[in-house]
Amino acid sequence: MSEASDVARRVPPSAVLQDDRHCFACGEENPDGLQLRFEYGEDTARATFIPKQRFAGWTTILHGGVVATLLDEAMAHAAIAAGVRAVTGRLEIRFRKAAPMDAVLVTQGRVEGRRGRMLTISATVTGADGTLYAQGEGRFVADDAGGR
Repeated sequence: MSEASDVARRVPPSAVLQDDRHCFACGEENPDGLQLRFEYGEDTARATFIPKQRFAGWTTILHGGVVATLLDEAMAHAAIAAGVRAVTGRLEIRFRKAAPMDAVLVTQGRVEGRRGRMLTISATVTGADGTLYAQGEGRFVADDAGGR
């Protein structure tokens, strides 16, 4: 997998989808966010996440909205890995098991297909040991100015 800066430089600029580094999920200038750092492969993106207590739902489990955010962001970054800036059009989530607060979590997205401006992307949230906590599928709409 390659570093984020290398991949981001290859994605065409967009007048609409600009990164101000304050994204809740991956913004390095957002001290209240998740601060995810992605690695990229061919049409794939992967990040690890260690939950902080402020992201808890119940005392020992990660809030479901944060799990949804991990899936959504992995999908968006998979689109970036494929050379496309895109936004979420639809997101379906299947929660398989409560994600614990005391575990290293891995989120991974993969572009499954593309038809015109519409990308179909899947993602998972697992433990470092492979335990599946959630999986999702999304439809992302590519920005008019970017992509292939």
